[in-house]
Amino acid sequence: MGLRPIFCFGDRVMALDLERLKALLAPAARVAGCELLGVEFLPAGARSILRLYIDRPGGVTLDDCEAVSYQVSGILDVEDPIPGHYVLEVSSPGLDRPLFTPADYERFAGRRVDVRMQCPVAGRKRFRGTLQGHEAGRIRLLLDDGRTVELPLADVHRARLVPDFAGAGK
Repeated sequence: MGLRPIFCFGDRVMALDLERLKALLAPAARVAGCELLGVEFLPAGARSILRLYIDRPGGVTLDDCEAVSYQVSGILDVEDPIPGHYVLEVSSPGLDRPLFTPADYERFAGRRVDVRMQCPVAGRKRFRGTLQGHEAGRIRLLLDDGRTVELPLADVHRARLVPDFAGAGK
């Protein structure tokens, strides 16, 4: 889902396959007792970041992040799937949890989300509304003005939950 980082090496261009990378690293997260929810790569030369989002029943602790980091570091060193320098970050999904899979869009139906598209849809790239679910490769959002919009999942650049602090004490 979304754009893939592209690396240029002279006349070679290589796209980073985040799904392949997730499949490579997920078993290491399981060894540490966690589920690998998703992978992000933010290319910025020597300051590039590889971010892994993990979860586990009862929530993620700093020790969980450290254990997953230790497990995946060995795989990244041996397999070397990302050329150049980067910083590895292992994180809980947080209150503004990113959505990665079609199952995420179903699981969090009824919650408010912020969606950024790769290409404009109806003249816009950014949408905020209540997630209505996922069907046939499209996500449905009920916008604040009452309109419903369908967005192609393949064109979603990034989607995150919008934290609900008003309902936190209920």
